[in-house]
Amino acid sequence: QVQLVESGGGLVQAGGSLRLSCAFSGRTFSSIVMGWFRQAPGKEREFVATISWSGGNTYFADSVKDRFTISRDNAKKTMDLQMSSLKPEDTAVYYCAAATPPTPAQALGVQTPPDYWGQGTQVTVSS
Repeated sequence: QVQLVESGGGLVQAGGSLRLSCAFSGRTFSSIVMGWFRQAPGKEREFVATISWSGGNTYFADSVKDRFTISRDNAKKTMDLQMSSLKPEDTAVYYCAAATPPTPAQALGVQTPPDYWGQGTQVTVSS
């Protein structure tokens, strides 16, 4: 069993920044591929970013490229999403997610759905 807990959501004005964190635990977490997804009201959950177990490979949705950064610290058992230049359309519930090996980072949320989800954290960007 893998447990994921998000934190860091809140209210921010357009152009501002927020850092989301995901604390992970459970068996095989040291090699697990992880990522972030989001779901706005009335819309389907969508891929935001993923990161390989080593942190060497990262992937982003076109809508957040050059604005968001994903990172992980396996020693601290955390994964972060640094969000900058936020837009109202970034408003959503953000979910931490993970997949067990051998799922590659580029496949998570594209060809392969996550095996584990966090409970989500609300991000609201005002115009």
